[in-house]
Amino acid sequence: MDLMTRTLVRVRFSDVDSMGVVWHGQYIRYFEDGREDFGNIHNINYLDFYNRGILIPVVKINCDYKRPLRYGDTAIVETKFVDTDAAKIMYQYRILNNETGELAATGSSTQVFLNLNHELLLAFPHFFIDWKKKNGLMSGVF
Repeated sequence: MDLMTRTLVRVRFSDVDSMGVVWHGQYIRYFEDGREDFGNIHNINYLDFYNRGILIPVVKINCDYKRPLRYGDTAIVETKFVDTDAAKIMYQYRILNNETGELAATGSSTQVFLNLNHELLLAFPHFFIDWKKKNGLMSGVF
């Protein structure tokens, strides 16, 4: 079962560079918009982790640029949860121009689990295991 969201983002004037195209770093922010939307829709947002003493920093991010977005465009950020047995959270992204359907960028991100002392956790937090089971991503005891 794929868990995915589609998030509409509007390209703001502050998102573009002197050439009138979206500055490359903004695509990473669009990925963040997708992750936040995913968390809100699928009931697993950043505060759910933090309120349980878990931090989930991004440790790896990748973005492949395909076609530029410009000021005034709207885009769809598709955010797909990648299921893994390792103690991390992974997403894949596609950013599409909402008007033309053209692929603007693809990417991925990886987050790890830390406690509030910033120590790496090598196993899934229990509530995250419950969330995965509830969403058909795990069966039985883990």
